[in-house]
Amino acid sequence: MTEKEMLKISVEEFVQLQTYMLLVEKESEAYKVMKIRYNALKVILTSSGVNLTEIDRIKE
Repeated sequence: MTEKEMLKISVEEFVQLQTYMLLVEKESEAYKVMKIRYNALKVILTSSGVNLTEIDRIKE
C-alpha cells in the first residue's frame, strides 16, 4: 500500500469516526473509546502534513 493510499484511508476513517462521535453522548464509554482512536488518527494525519482545519468537526 502506498503512502497516498494510507493517507486516503486515514482521512476517510477520521471523518467517519467523527460522525459516530457526534451521535453519542460525550460522557459515554463509546465516546471515550472513539476519542482514543480520534487522537491517534489526528496525530498520524498531522504528522503526515494533512491540514485538518476543514475536516475536524470535533475540535477538542
